[in-house]
Amino acid sequence: MKDKKLKIIPLGGLGEVGKNMTVYEYDNKILIVDAGMMFPDNDMIGIDYIIPDFDYVKQRADQVVGIIVTHAHEDHSGAISHLMEHVHAPIYSAPLTNGLIKNKLNRRSFAKEVTLIDIHAGETVQIGPFKVDFFHVCHSVPDGVGLGIDTPAGLVVHTGDYKFDHTPVDGRPTDYWKLAEFSSRGALALLSDSTNAEVPGWTPSERVIEDGFNRVFRQARGRIIIATFASLISRMQQVLDVAKGFDRKVAFTGFSMLENSRIAKELGYLQYAESQVVSIETALSMPESKVVLMVTGSQGEPTSILGRLANGTNRQFSIQAGDTVVISAHPIPGNEEAVYRAVNRLMEKGADVVYSEIEDVHVSGHASQEEMKLLLHLVRPRYLIPIHGELRMLRQHKRLAMEIGMDERQIALVENGRVIEFKHGEMKLGERIPGGYVFVDGTGVGDVDRTIIRDRELLSQDGVVLINLFLDKNNGTFKDLEILSRGFISQEESKELFDELRTRVIRLTTSPAKNMQKEIQNLSISYLNEETKRRPFIFVSITKV
Repeated sequence: MKDKKLKIIPLGGLGEVGKNMTVYEYDNKILIVDAGMMFPDNDMIGIDYIIPDFDYVKQRADQVVGIIVTHAHEDHSGAISHLMEHVHAPIYSAPLTNGLIKNKLNRRSFAKEVTLIDIHAGETVQIGPFKVDFFHVCHSVPDGVGLGIDTPAGLVVHTGDYKFDHTPVDGRPTDYWKLAEFSSRGALALLSDSTNAEVPGWTPSERVIEDGFNRVFRQARGRIIIATFASLISRMQQVLDVAKGFDRKVAFTGFSMLENSRIAKELGYLQYAESQVVSIETALSMPESKVVLMVTGSQGEPTSILGRLANGTNRQFSIQAGDTVVISAHPIPGNEEAVYRAVNRLMEKGADVVYSEIEDVHVSGHASQEEMKLLLHLVRPRYLIPIHGELRMLRQHKRLAMEIGMDERQIALVENGRVIEFKHGEMKLGERIPGGYVFVDGTGVGDVDRTIIRDRELLSQDGVVLINLFLDKNNGTFKDLEILSRGFISQEESKELFDELRTRVIRLTTSPAKNMQKEIQNLSISYLNEETKRRPFIFVSITKV
């Protein structure tokens, strides 16, 4: 057993913020940690979200002995239903995380029976050859856990998302003692969150938000609308506590917000009197100074409630002068444009918009530089593998480790799909397997690639021109020609341009051609670009009549 290799294969989260997923493999047994999704970039037109490429796991589905989800945020759990379509293994996570995962599977009408096993921080569970110590980590959602994964090849510490908050909302700080115990046992490697590697100092405590909310509530005269993640249960509790002090009722709005608050209440993670929470219908009939609406859409998603409010397309209620809108989340990298576009539109509609740059209504759930250094001192790993972050964050994490004395050769700065091998206490980089993006577009998973997205981008930029050529089915001579366009130029501008294009295409049809369709397309591209300096997407169809 001692001669066998431990393989660690990150499939997501290294090079981006989101879609976190890591494979641990020993003796042909696989343990998966997290299965997250990420939001698409602005240029990924039509894409709903992105999940990891876990084809490596699909090909070895019978080797998977367990799946651990460290906490309930979408960037760690959002792809779990896609993974479970291919893998039949138990899911191990804390009760709140399992409750939200179960709801996620039910929403997708998941046919397969999935085994969900509740674990608690402080427990040790044997999963195949992996002996896993679950320890509590402080984050912006209750029940976050880190992992001490003991294998015959050595002990690996996997933090998940964490911060060192000495005054957390739930009263449970990160388990420093367990981290120090891993050091005494001899930690072979540490896989640690890099999200805030560029942020100096310490991440503020969640407690500061209460003062920020108090100031907002004190100044607000009308409705208060708070946008945050539906999985941010601790933020729900803070809003409930502050709203109670200002004699305001709270309404959770949107399917995911309603479902998550219900589950958290049933499991004991939300504490409030039944009379304090009302339906959205009741809230809208109450005096505006007496209600708080909690909604989704903190990332500016156009289909979320806040996105629809900003666009003026929400059905149940609209933004009105006197509303105070609080965005209680930081923009995920890549989402800044969408968030601030929504902020501007909300302001145009008369709302007073409050966000973290102007008031303490959100703090990060991730460790900053001094916490990351402290973690390294506590665990004292032989090797460090920075995870959970864009390349610039991973690189900065490496620099921090070197500042406190780690040798560059002890740090593996890798990308998704790179196999990291451990044998006899030594680390070696192995082969590279696919670890890219899988796009989810409606019900389609993986059937949209970069080529299709580039086509969509072209269509959005310069529009489309349709050329329908009709030929005589008997002798192939010209019968008729139709040219249509959308999103290219105005109807007034197009007449002279398309009259000339029509003349050129008809002239072309009088000459024999091996591929008439391609020649018409090339002629049209060249002519339209020459005249307009634009490159519309051109479709040519030839019909014999």
